[in-house]
This record gives sequence, C-alpha cells and structure tokens, in this order.
Amino acid sequence: MKPQPRGARGTVGRPYSALNLRLIFALFGLVSCGVLAVLTARADLPVAAVVLAVLALVALVDLVVIIKRRAARRRIEPPGTHHSLFE
Repeated sequence: MKPQPRGARGTVGRPYSALNLRLIFALFGLVSCGVLAVLTARADLPVAAVVLAVLALVALVDLVVIIKRRAARRRIEPPGTHHSLFE
C-alpha cells in the first residue's frame, strides 16, 4: 500500500488525510459502536444491534487502512520525523 492513492490532492509533505486524527476517530467509532451493539443486543433490539455491529466493522477496516498508510508514510520519511495530531 502506498502512502496515498494516485491523483490525490495532497503530497507526501502535505497529506490529504490527517491520519493521526482519523486513527483516533476510528478507535472511538469502533469502541462506541461495539459497546452499543452489545447493549442493544442485550436489550432485545436486533436491528439496531446489527446496524451498530456493521458500523463497528467499518471502523475496524478503516483502522487497518490507517495503520497501513501510517506504516507506508514512516517508510519513506527520514527517521525521527514526528507528526502532530492533525497531520
């Protein structure tokens, strides 16, 4: 996986996606949707539980993509480069 897809508006120096911030949002979505899916399943609301479980799965897939892109970015940057939350 490359750091970002071809044709994206950003560059390696200025990425189009804030990966660190996106990582935090994906973690929040995974945890909150996962917990709510379990709670709604226990409350006998199967449709809501399935919807929340699907959203948790989407957050998990997004986490995998983010981690791969961060690793690709780390490979091409010089050692010791640090990014803020919004980069």
